[in-house]
Amino acid sequence: MNLTSKDLARLIDLSSVRAECDETEIRDLAATARDLGVVCVFALPCYTRLLKSLLADAPHIGIGGVVGFPSGAHVTSIKVAEVKQQLADGATELDMVINVGLLRSGNYQAVREDIRAVVEAADGVPVKVILECHWLTPEQIRLASELCVEAGAAWVKTGTGWAPTGATLDNLAIIRDAVGGRAGIKASGGVRDLATVVAMYRLGVRRFGIGTTSGIRILADCAALPAGVEVS
Repeated sequence: MNLTSKDLARLIDLSSVRAECDETEIRDLAATARDLGVVCVFALPCYTRLLKSLLADAPHIGIGGVVGFPSGAHVTSIKVAEVKQQLADGATELDMVINVGLLRSGNYQAVREDIRAVVEAADGVPVKVILECHWLTPEQIRLASELCVEAGAAWVKTGTGWAPTGATLDNLAIIRDAVGGRAGIKASGGVRDLATVVAMYRLGVRRFGIGTTSGIRILADCAALPAGVEVS
């Protein structure tokens, strides 16, 4: 099976979620997303409404909203309030950060309830749960993935992009085995070249959170292959 650059673009979320991102970068993000035909774009919460307006005539591009970003340590009521605000501002997908500290403390019930509250507040809008794998052991990654499924998350995601690492093949294999097809898998945090995308696709990843510069390069490399890139 081969993926063309157009196929691959529909698996990519472009993001500008660093603290220093300004309005000019968000406008560039929207323009690039339109040019590349990616599936979704993500910015920090204050820019969701702007992104929605910039892409109002491009309904094939989803508007992502982040919840509990980047630490995940917000109290649940604040995360729920963020969900409601992001939806009101036009978000069509939500990526929430798991409460990493509670997970590392072994308070699994609180972690599950935190995720479930966000899923319920989203009212059918897909929720991806960011594990921030860099700070977790393999066993904690497995447990967190299971908690996501139990709480009704649509996707499990590796990282925010703020930690030193995130999407590694080892981490993704653990997530894949834990979710067992009950949730999608999104790789984010360190996805910067086409070879990495292919390897992760073969592990079952079907969404990739990628920064704008890397996204442009990856899709250009794919487009340079006449038959697309082989992923089977």
